[in-house]
Amino acid sequence: MNKRDEFLKIQKILRLSTIDKSNFPHITPVWYIFNDEKIYIGTNTKNQKIKNIEKNNHVSFCVDVGVNSPDIYGVMGQGIANIILEIPKVRTIAEKILLKYFKTLENKSAKELLEDTDCVIEIIPQKYSEWNY
Repeated sequence: MNKRDEFLKIQKILRLSTIDKSNFPHITPVWYIFNDEKIYIGTNTKNQKIKNIEKNNHVSFCVDVGVNSPDIYGVMGQGIANIILEIPKVRTIAEKILLKYFKTLENKSAKELLEDTDCVIEIIPQKYSEWNY
């Protein structure tokens, strides 16, 4: 596995950029998993990022760390977003995402987040850029 993919697998926060109805960027920090060359984000169909993707499925994303050299590294990219609505698939992916952040799904917050997740954004990256200093 290359450095970029390893980095995307272990980092915790991805900034997702969609385009709103006024053609302005809408940037949201999200929890995610990177798996099989795709990015998955659990969310709710009522959220603005879903409304934006329904109108324009072109997205950008950024994951980065560090404030001092030589520990600065980041990955950003552009991709096509699909909205997954099939409940069994949504639940399976949402559980995997939450287990990245919680030790167990029995945690009260994990249960609430899982209950609130009714869709998953699947990003198929088309372009990557990396930087390090």
